[in-house]
Amino acid sequence: MAFYQLTKKQFVPASIDEVWDFISSPKNLKEITPEYMGFDITSENLPEKMYAGMIISYKVRPLMRIPMTWVTEISQVVDKQYFVDEQRSGPYAFWHHQHLIEPYENGVMMTDIVSYKPPLGFLGSIANALMIRKQLEGIFAYREKALKERFP
Repeated sequence: MAFYQLTKKQFVPASIDEVWDFISSPKNLKEITPEYMGFDITSENLPEKMYAGMIISYKVRPLMRIPMTWVTEISQVVDKQYFVDEQRSGPYAFWHHQHLIEPYENGVMMTDIVSYKPPLGFLGSIANALMIRKQLEGIFAYREKALKERFP
């Protein structure tokens, strides 16, 4: 089974406090996710800020608008530095996403490191080459645009 990693960096011209307040709130996830993903948070009574051990459930429609349940755990949080979300149930065989932020000249550098294994073994490797990787790239391109609009 193949293992993949995607790393993305984005400069955000805002303070570390502003960026952290935005990205550490689960309610803002929908704002930075493309509409075509059909992303809806299904967890109820979410707090304003993420914490280690927090479980978040979603419905996503990544393929042919077929709804899937995705459950992630926020496994690690270090205030104003990083948090990690890991899939507990969902479309991937393995998913580990590090969200890092650090002060940078006149703003913040955000770094995302997504480590993942597609489902279905060899067929998942083919799907990654044909569409999964492109879809992830598209999601991050959308997020970059959304954050530029949020923090001009």
